[in-house]
Amino acid sequence: MLERITRREEADLFVAWMAIAISFTIIKIAPYGITGPVSRIDPVIVLLYFGISLITVGIGFILHEMAHKFTAIRYGYWAEFRKDNIMLMIAVVMAALVGFVFAAPGATVIYSNTGDGRIMTREQNGIISAAGPALNLFLCVLFAIVFFSAGGVVALETGSILAILGLAGIQINSMIAAFNLIPISVLDGRKVFAWNIPVFLVLAVAAFGTLYVSFTIH
Repeated sequence: MLERITRREEADLFVAWMAIAISFTIIKIAPYGITGPVSRIDPVIVLLYFGISLITVGIGFILHEMAHKFTAIRYGYWAEFRKDNIMLMIAVVMAALVGFVFAAPGATVIYSNTGDGRIMTREQNGIISAAGPALNLFLCVLFAIVFFSAGGVVALETGSILAILGLAGIQINSMIAAFNLIPISVLDGRKVFAWNIPVFLVLAVAAFGTLYVSFTIH
């Protein structure tokens, strides 16, 4: 399966992964951007947040794109992730200036490799699009297990790295799912909505609900 990930795709995924991880690290250090109040920067804390971002964003972002890729392959298409350098730069700059991550690092581009010129059906397009957010919601469950196994809110208050990692994983994966489920433009939500409204509503409610709850945990 991994042999279907090309060298160029590996490079694009790596660059996008690093850029998003840096963006999320910045907003942890400066929640309101560099124009707002910034506490004293501790290199150890920076490295801790960067490590957590690498794990949570890395797993969430890469598996989201791979869910699209391998679902498309299952339907007989070829698919590869392509980074968007401009959007990656915008993500880092916005994180630094206003403390907000607009993460649209690129997209998984789908090609027909059958040679018969067939057009992807609305159902296929919807299922391929739903695969990414659905995978992120599944990861939310796994990170929730980590969070509560570490002791939940009590452990969070004591500075447990596992609890911090678990909560960050829930927040970031629900954020990725929710953002991609907005039913506009080229986002997954528009294609899922066009295919099956009940499926769209279930995914959207789960994503935005999890996102809201995860940010009320202190």
